[in-house]
Amino acid sequence: MGGRFFDFKKSLCYNFSMLTKELTSPLLERFLRYVKVWTTSDSASADSGDQPSTPRQFDLAKILESELNLLGLKDVQITEHCYVYGRLPASKGLEKTEPFCLLAHIDTVEEVSGENVKPQIHKNYAGEKITLASGDVLNPETDSALAEAAKNHETIISSDGNTLLGADDKAGIAEIMTTLEYFAQNQEVRHGEIEVCFSPDEETGHGMDNVPLKLIKSKYAYTVDGGHIGELETECFNAFKSEVTFTGVSVHTGAARGKLVNAVTMASSFVTNLPRNESPETTDGYEGFFAPMNIEGSIEKAKVTVFLRDFESSGMERRKALVETIAKSVAESFGGKAEVKHTQQYLNMKNGFKNREDVIEKLVSAYKKAGVTPVFTPIRGGTDGSRLTEMSLPCPNIFTGGHNYHSRTEWASLEQMTKAVEILVNLCENSSYV
Repeated sequence: MGGRFFDFKKSLCYNFSMLTKELTSPLLERFLRYVKVWTTSDSASADSGDQPSTPRQFDLAKILESELNLLGLKDVQITEHCYVYGRLPASKGLEKTEPFCLLAHIDTVEEVSGENVKPQIHKNYAGEKITLASGDVLNPETDSALAEAAKNHETIISSDGNTLLGADDKAGIAEIMTTLEYFAQNQEVRHGEIEVCFSPDEETGHGMDNVPLKLIKSKYAYTVDGGHIGELETECFNAFKSEVTFTGVSVHTGAARGKLVNAVTMASSFVTNLPRNESPETTDGYEGFFAPMNIEGSIEKAKVTVFLRDFESSGMERRKALVETIAKSVAESFGGKAEVKHTQQYLNMKNGFKNREDVIEKLVSAYKKAGVTPVFTPIRGGTDGSRLTEMSLPCPNIFTGGHNYHSRTEWASLEQMTKAVEILVNLCENSSYV
C-alpha cells in the first residue's frame, strides 16, 4: 500500500464497548496465521511481466481458497496469476440487490523482510515504549496513532522487529475473511451478493495487471487496505514514472580532456537539480513530489528513474515538463544527450465517483452505524482500487487498523481491526444500504 496522510487533529468518534468476542477472537487468530505466511513480492520480476512475481504468494492463496470453500462461497478458484476469487450468494429474496466486490492484496513489500514473521501481542497497551527484539522501538512520543491507541488501552500487534508485520495487507484479508465467517455463522442476517478477490503484487504496482474482470460481475468495489481507524479514501495521487537516459562519450580517462562526456556525471547533476523542497521527505498532505528511485549506468550511458506524484493533472504536466527541461539543460551543458520516457502508473481515482456517489454514501452509512466518524484523507500513493476505478469499477478504500507500513515498527490495533469488520458487516447487510 502506498503512503498516506492523516490529520490527527480531526476528532474520531468510535466506541470500543460494542466489540464482541464473536468478531475479535477469530479475527486475531486468522490474522496471526496469515502474517506468518511469507508472501514478499519482487518488483524486478513483476516489471519483467511475471505474475505472481514470487511463487510464494500461492502459499497464502491456497490457504484462502480452502477457507473460502469451507465458508460455503461459490465459484471459488485461484487463477493462473494468483488471484483468489469467490462469491457469497445473496440471502433469499435479495438476489436482485446490486452486488459489490471486496478486495485486499496477498503480497508484502520487499524493502523489509516478510520471512519468518513472529507477531507479538501487547494487550491493554497503556503508552509505554515497546522495545522489540531487534532493538527497534515503538514510541508513542513520536507516533501519534500509537499515543491515541494507548488512551483506549487497545491491543497492539507488532513483529519482533526483525521483519515487518504484514498488516499491509493481511489485516485487510483477515477482516474480509472474518466478515464472511460472520455471515456463514449467522445466516439469519440478510445480505446481497458479495464477491471477494485477493490479488498478488499490489506492492509492485502490478496488482491489477491480470485482475479477472471476467469473473467479477460487480459494478463497484471496496479495497480494505487503509491505515488508521476512520480513514475513508476516495482520492489518490496521479502517478507517473519518468525514465531519463543520458548518453555520453567514452574515452580513456588518461586522454579524456575535451573529449570525454560522462553520463554518470550527467545523471548525478540531473538528480541534484530536482527541486529539493518537492521531495517525499519534505512534503505531506496534498503536496506532490519528485522521487529519484534508481540511478545506474556507466560513462557512456546512465539511467535515472524518477517517480512523479501530484493530485492534480495540471500539476503532473508541470512535473513532466520540468523533468524534460532539467534533463535537456544538463545534457547540453555537458555536451551529451538525454532521452526522457514518461509512463503512467495510475491516476487520481476521485473522478471515478462522479456518477456513483452512492458507492461512497453506502460506506459512510456503514461507518456511522459502527460508531466511526469517517475522515476523508488523500492517499499519498495508490491502491488496487485506484487502478480498478480507472477500469470503470469505482473503488474507495477502507481502513484496516494497521500503522507504520513498510517498516520494522509496523503495528496494528486489534480493536481498530474489529471496527473494520463491523463496518464490512454493516456494508453487506441490506439494511445498511442507502
